[in-house]
Amino acid sequence: MLDRTLPPPYHPITSFELINPRHLTFANGLEVFLFDAGEQDVVRIEWIFDNAFIREDQALLHTCACELLLEGTTAHDSRQIAELVDFHGAFLVPEFGYDQSSLTLFSLNKHLPQLLPLVKDLLTDSVFPEKELATYVRNNKQKLQVSLKKNSFVARRLFNKAVFGATRYGFVPEVSDYDRIARDALMALFRRQYIPSNCTLIVSGRVTDDVVVALERGFGEDWSDSRPPTALPGFPMPGPSEGQLMVDERPDALQSAIRLGCRSIRRSHPDFPGLQVLNTLLGGYFGSRLMANIREDKGYTYSIGSGLVSLKHGAFFTIGSEVGTAVTAATLAEIEKEVHMLRTTAVNEAELTLVRNYMMGSMLGSLENVFSHADKFKNTYFSGLGLDYYDYYTQVVNTITPDELLRLANTYLDYDKMVKVVVGKITGS
Repeated sequence: MLDRTLPPPYHPITSFELINPRHLTFANGLEVFLFDAGEQDVVRIEWIFDNAFIREDQALLHTCACELLLEGTTAHDSRQIAELVDFHGAFLVPEFGYDQSSLTLFSLNKHLPQLLPLVKDLLTDSVFPEKELATYVRNNKQKLQVSLKKNSFVARRLFNKAVFGATRYGFVPEVSDYDRIARDALMALFRRQYIPSNCTLIVSGRVTDDVVVALERGFGEDWSDSRPPTALPGFPMPGPSEGQLMVDERPDALQSAIRLGCRSIRRSHPDFPGLQVLNTLLGGYFGSRLMANIREDKGYTYSIGSGLVSLKHGAFFTIGSEVGTAVTAATLAEIEKEVHMLRTTAVNEAELTLVRNYMMGSMLGSLENVFSHADKFKNTYFSGLGLDYYDYYTQVVNTITPDELLRLANTYLDYDKMVKVVVGKITGS
């Protein structure tokens, strides 16, 4: 008989299995990765394009081109596109990122014969109608004007600009920048970037032979490059803004938005998994030190956290929160104390075991379906790594020592060298 006074046995997570994709290269140079799993006849198809920059200040143009992809082609206007997608119960989602722009289709397999020609039309014949562009510019100018009144939004802008300077990662648009978006520039970018040799196609779900044949017929046989993609010859990373304190005073503010951090290492660096452990310990989950101190003990905020972000040409570590203006200075002092403690005092094994279990459980829990496996692949593929990275990640998380965490903290986390941004007021100092 089951003894309900005893807890179930505990088994630490030491590994997990990832789906290895099938790799194809179509005749036109399009790289294709297929994740065939699941019992439902549904697929997610992602056309992912590297952002082809000519100048570093073109980030707004790339955002606009991506977000206007569904607004019209020679054969379909925006209403017809939306109605066709909705009629077939599908989703078609453009998404812009720092390094890539993508168009993602979620569909039942049986509707692909109707939807794939539409996607082909969008990727080869988008026309960016002047009327739709004018609406986009008007709406986004209004959204930006509203957002600039939010302390947290302004803090992120100031932080990004301070850390990455005049690069695509540090670019922050002003309201007037939207008036300089021209349809001719959008068309030139579209013809330069949305081409097969600059695209990675990732297909996940119920990937049958019919799906592969349809994709090759539509996107391999008669989709050709009009010109090679053009990218900047180098990435002009600015010098570090070490220790800079930026305060944007808001006299009527009741809360201050805090954002601080520094440039860091990318996923391809051997220290990256260990630094993720350190970040989780500091502020990467609800039981972190920052939450325990600044939320639970001091009651200064509802939420505070830290993050480590890897990009194609750089990476950054950041801590963010919103606190009452009366405790802004005290919050910064507590953050400094927690960072200093990581550099001087070894973490105890009980706390480290808790963080390990959380990280491994989160990783395993995130692999809930085949789409999740494809997402894990994207993280490594676009970082120039293979899926064996996760074997290394698991090994580091499960074996990292308190001494190694001390080394990482002293190497990568120096409060005195972090950029510190406060939007609101610093009082009580």
